Amino acid sequence: MRINRHISLSKILTITFITIFCGFAFSQELNLIDDNEPEGRTFTIATFKTNRIVNGHSIETVAKNEFDFKISHRFGLLHNGFYDLFGLDQASMRMGGDFGITDNLNIGLGRSTVEKTYDGFVKYKFLKQNDGPKFNPLTAVIISHIGINTLKWVQPERKNLFSSRLHYTHQLLLARKFSKNFSAQIAPTLTHLNIVENSNLSNDVISVGIGARQKLFTRVSVNLEYYYVFPNQLEANSINSLSMGFDIETGGHVFQLFFTNSYAPFEKGFITDTKGKWNDGDVRFGFNIARIFDF
Repeated sequence: MRINRHISLSKILTITFITIFCGFAFSQELNLIDDNEPEGRTFTIATFKTNRIVNGHSIETVAKNEFDFKISHRFGLLHNGFYDLFGLDQASMRMGGDFGITDNLNIGLGRSTVEKTYDGFVKYKFLKQNDGPKFNPLTAVIISHIGINTLKWVQPERKNLFSSRLHYTHQLLLARKFSKNFSAQIAPTLTHLNIVENSNLSNDVISVGIGARQKLFTRVSVNLEYYYVFPNQLEANSINSLSMGFDIETGGHVFQLFFTNSYAPFEKGFITDTKGKWNDGDVRFGFNIARIFDF
């Protein structure tokens, strides 16, 4: 039996707006991201190569009036061997993009083949790592994400609510570039599911994402990403998402090649729906391609 526990869309949007507004007001009051600072203050750049680590967001944002177009693929299981060409016969895909309203405020939209999901988000950077008179050791970003499952109803004859299709994810991203070659990020995360399979499952899922980047060469880095979901919130066969791969910069493009145990390329999917076990060989190859357009 599927259990509905809904939060109205208007409440979610109100909470999201207040959070973003408070972050904006806080940053303006303390003058945290004003580029017109005293001499000697240097903001850290390129903490990560692009605005995704693997599946999840990094603290990087798209510059004002730029559009970051992304195509993401996750293929089938590698252990299926030559019959499925190590998973290449099967694939999920997300196509979407991020737009910079300002250098620190981004919006994004996308559509995934997994559950025919449309998703959108607001992303705001309210704190920047910098050296100098007002030293700050971290960069901080908040993200509010909404997804809509558009699959046909399994039981169309019963009363089905549109709100049952919705899920939300809210994150605080905290990152530091420790050296010119190494960066790390932690991401406390709340995912809300408007509908769950049974009363033993939680509608609010708390997790923590951890990401790291090690630069290998001028245009190549290796990334690691792990999302830990706290116990007793999901089905017993749910597994934490673990991904690792490479970022390769080629002029206007950034290619991300990786291996992951997650199939879905959006937050609710890889945080709450991952079932694959690395030690059982349930690993998939995937890639993200990003291209920046300047408007």
